[in-house]
Amino acid sequence: MREKLVVLTGAGISAESGLATFRGSDGLWEGHRVEDVASPEGWARNPELVLDFYNQRRQAARLAQPNAGHLALVALEQAYDVVIVTQNVDDLHERAGSSHVIHLHGKLMESRSTRHEELVYPMTSDVIQLGDVCEKGHQLRPNIVWFGEQVPLMEQAMQEAATADVFLVVGTSLQVYPAASLLHYTRPDCPIYIIDPNQPPVSAGPNVHFVREPATTGVPRVAQELLSGN
Repeated sequence: MREKLVVLTGAGISAESGLATFRGSDGLWEGHRVEDVASPEGWARNPELVLDFYNQRRQAARLAQPNAGHLALVALEQAYDVVIVTQNVDDLHERAGSSHVIHLHGKLMESRSTRHEELVYPMTSDVIQLGDVCEKGHQLRPNIVWFGEQVPLMEQAMQEAATADVFLVVGTSLQVYPAASLLHYTRPDCPIYIIDPNQPPVSAGPNVHFVREPATTGVPRVAQELLSGN
């Protein structure tokens, strides 16, 4: 039976494909206050701004290409049962070829009903407009988990982390909860690799390996090590 390798990925891996990280050093996301474009309150105040913001993000994501970090995670499927838990809303993991991806914060390439959360639709264009409605007549919104909303797949992600034989953290500051808490669900003997040029606030331990590199070089390095040792 193959070992399970669980990977938590964040904005850092997408940034190397040219996509803006979620929150810049100035606290803004693409020039907007995060509260204005990624919260239920922002949506209630100005849905047109929110729709336009995500329409632009969708266009940028379609132009981006998977990088060496994404491809190295695909290569690990040769020897491991790989589960990717991502905080990213783009589809770069899927386009790279990863077969099991859990999107904690939703999917940019999907829309959903504002009233009926279970009504989710794949995007056939890059644009959602005011007046675009679900089959029951309610306005569509991006299928994104905004600040202040429940993270519906968190329970599944916790179960994956708890059963991991190896755990990788790639390109995330481990500052956004509840995703950052996944590390605490791993078994005490589970090897943990943290791949990021800036070391997140994680206590060192015998099973914790810090790889202070960007995803495009750090993930291939760790993948090669894991594949050669498997």
